[in-house]
Amino acid sequence: MSETASQSTQRGRNETEFARPGPPALSGAEGVRFDFNYGCRVQVPVDGWRVRMIDLDTFNVVLDEAVEANSIVTSRRKYFVRFLLEVFDGQRLVFSHTFNAANKKVALRMAPLALGDSIAWMPVIDAFREQHNCELHMPLGPHLQPLFLEGYPRLHIETEEELNSQADTFYATYYIGLLKPFSERDHQPTDPRVSNMQDMIAYLLGVPCEERRPNVVIADKSRPIKERYVCIATQSTAQCKYWNNPRGWPTLIAHLKTLGYRVLCIDKEQSYGNAEYMNTMPEGAEDFTGNRPLQERLSLLNHADFFIGLGSGLSWLAWAAGTPVVMISGFSHPSTEFRTPYRVINFHGCNSCFNDTTAEFEATDFAWCPRRADKAQRFQCTSIITPEFVMRVVDKLIADKKLLAQAF
Repeated sequence: MSETASQSTQRGRNETEFARPGPPALSGAEGVRFDFNYGCRVQVPVDGWRVRMIDLDTFNVVLDEAVEANSIVTSRRKYFVRFLLEVFDGQRLVFSHTFNAANKKVALRMAPLALGDSIAWMPVIDAFREQHNCELHMPLGPHLQPLFLEGYPRLHIETEEELNSQADTFYATYYIGLLKPFSERDHQPTDPRVSNMQDMIAYLLGVPCEERRPNVVIADKSRPIKERYVCIATQSTAQCKYWNNPRGWPTLIAHLKTLGYRVLCIDKEQSYGNAEYMNTMPEGAEDFTGNRPLQERLSLLNHADFFIGLGSGLSWLAWAAGTPVVMISGFSHPSTEFRTPYRVINFHGCNSCFNDTTAEFEATDFAWCPRRADKAQRFQCTSIITPEFVMRVVDKLIADKKLLAQAF
């Protein structure tokens, strides 16, 4: 299956699943211990000392109370906040510390990233590192590391085990992802259903929101196929993300062939689904499916005239490679993903359920369709996207490419 841009919603990690850190890692004056490894945390040695925490950007006092000796006091908000931490003995200021991560070790914790998540979030993560001039450590699966190691040499990209072995050395730790319930606000400042895939992490890490294309290095830039070709990806991880028009892919592929293109299907899985819904590689496409290295996918995408896919990780990979992307998606609003002038959605039918704050995506239900319980009405959002509509968008893309070539 091709990993989806919103696949971390399928993992749906609940904030209660986070492993809590041990005692605060840093020493302050007069026996005070503190760090920022799960919010702002402080431990004082004397009963009755008063702890005050201030958000230096909003000027809000977020905590001001007397505490018990040796208890660990933690701010409610666990995402990035630029804290001023103060400890008082009566009127006497015992300890004061202003958050400053410059040249300090900072860790990110997250569920294993899907392909789309990693491509969307990596440039935001590096923007945080640059903004704070910190030594940033983050886990990343071995299959994803070849995409980013060369392009992000100043990030410490590690295994989960390597990160865990340093747990007591970090100045700050942030837990990132799309966390359930989506309405929860202590671990994520905004509802992920109303922010795009990059902005939701930018809000969480306190960096400016802007579209950032990742620095993905293509190891092999030689052309693998001499003929003109396009790449497609038709599989996903829930039926609502598929193009559910039965005429769709076969008609589109036939059209592409009349235009002189070879059509390569680069999904991981040739067939995917469940007992009720089974999706197979469309007729007419050439079989380039399989569990292939992502660098091999990048090399194919680098020379494709364009890519056609869903709201999936392979669409994000094509965008990262600089390949024009035709994205077909109805379950997500176009503002959810990266911007492409060739985004296909039909507003005549039900659409954008992923962004509906009255519904929460349920990963365990492959047939999730929160507004259409009747099977005949399910997945209306893409079943009404006609192949003629997508063909019109493809033809516009080809015309745009010709105009651009003429300009140069």
